[in-house]
Amino acid sequence: MQDDPETVEASEAEALGDSYGDQRTHQILVRELGADVGRLLSEARRAQEAWEETEHADEGLRERKRRLTRQRISDIATVMFAARGFDNVKVSEVADVVGVSEKTIYNYFPTKESMVLDLADESVERMARTLREREPGESVTSAALRALHYDLERIDRAPDELQAFLPRFAEMFQSTPSLRAAWRDIQNRVAEVAAQELARGADVDPNDPEPMIAGHALAGIGQIAFASRVRHIEAGLRGQALTDAVNNDIERAARLLDTGLWSFNLLAQGHRKQKQLQEAAVAAEEARKQVLKALRQARTAWLEIRGEVPERAPRPERGEVRGGGRRMRGRGR
Repeated sequence: MQDDPETVEASEAEALGDSYGDQRTHQILVRELGADVGRLLSEARRAQEAWEETEHADEGLRERKRRLTRQRISDIATVMFAARGFDNVKVSEVADVVGVSEKTIYNYFPTKESMVLDLADESVERMARTLREREPGESVTSAALRALHYDLERIDRAPDELQAFLPRFAEMFQSTPSLRAAWRDIQNRVAEVAAQELARGADVDPNDPEPMIAGHALAGIGQIAFASRVRHIEAGLRGQALTDAVNNDIERAARLLDTGLWSFNLLAQGHRKQKQLQEAAVAAEEARKQVLKALRQARTAWLEIRGEVPERAPRPERGEVRGGGRRMRGRGR
């Protein structure tokens, strides 16, 4: 008797979400990276998972297993891609190594690239929500930094062994056109979200050049953060020194960005004032018409009271022309 496909998929969906999955992931990392690096990376991942559990304290057991399975599939795939080359590893090979079907892999990840960029959708949604729900008076730059720092904190909490893996990760991106294209797509999504929010706050069209360029500039902060971390890791920084150096670079970029957005805010204020002036002009014209109408009605009423309203002359009949004190009907008369 064959197993029900749905039951098999449900079981595979939790294949790596328990202690067996942790052991299985460790074995794969050791095999792909060697005993020392694999062991260090496994320990780093366990520490990362412990922090993730505190961030998802309310989730049920099944949700937790699915989240861990997804994360471990991404970890294994990323390590395989980095060790062998992204284009040299098929999704079916990842499925074989993990021990699930290829269909199960695609249930978690719609594309091969998303197995590497597994947190992209969550980050874009967080950015959109943070910009949309920012406090009155809070700048868009400040709100964008708050959203970005959540992702940065996740990375900062990773042990040094996991941080040290980042330059290899970056090198894989640089050498893989499809990954670079996927990364650009994510940045474009962030830029679109930022442009929409900027346009909404300024009451302008999001397709205007000002909110579009400002949106791309805001999205660029994430690129600054990534490039800064790789550069400082390669320079040997770790721990708090690394965190401080990355934050300093981000703050420098944000200060320059705020300077540019200051002029955008002036533009927005000018647009609002111009719109207010236009609305005021329309209202004034309507008021003027109403006043003139009221004056005419008052004058007519006053003349009627005094009996000075002249009788209205009857309208000319069709074909009849009045002029010069006499009536002329038809032609030649």
